[in-house]
Amino acid sequence: MDKHIELSYCSFEAFQILAKNYLKLESHHLFARIQELLGETKMTPAEVAEHLMPKTISGDAMVCLESLIGGLEKAKEDAILKAEEEVKESARLKAEEEAKEKEKEKEKEKAKAEEEEKAKEKDSSKAEENAKNQVKENGFCDNGNAELISKEKK
Repeated sequence: MDKHIELSYCSFEAFQILAKNYLKLESHHLFARIQELLGETKMTPAEVAEHLMPKTISGDAMVCLESLIGGLEKAKEDAILKAEEEVKESARLKAEEEAKEKEKEKEKEKAKAEEEEKAKEKDSSKAEENAKNQVKENGFCDNGNAELISKEKK
């Protein structure tokens, strides 16, 4: 069976619990900087815990907290770069979409112009045919010699 578990990003309160569990610290002068960075950056509790795990036998808390600050600052920079890239990509996609729309408009205008040209040709051929019919009705030959056709022959 599938089970959905919502995992949130690490808050300062969660960090304090992790610092107490891993480093046995309830307060430190670097906590203010960490609180500020956690408010600006998204980092999971697992990532925070990774920085807080002592890497040496002595387990210097200062080294672990500085490692966390470095990780938070890098995550913040990465988030800024990603946001800038998304803005650029969005602008590029918008420009492409506008270009496609302009191309469609040009195609519509071209098709409309072609239709108008065909309509003009049709109208001119109808006008020519009407003129010929009118010439015949008035008693002239359609060969353009202006010879009268005798009404008796009609």
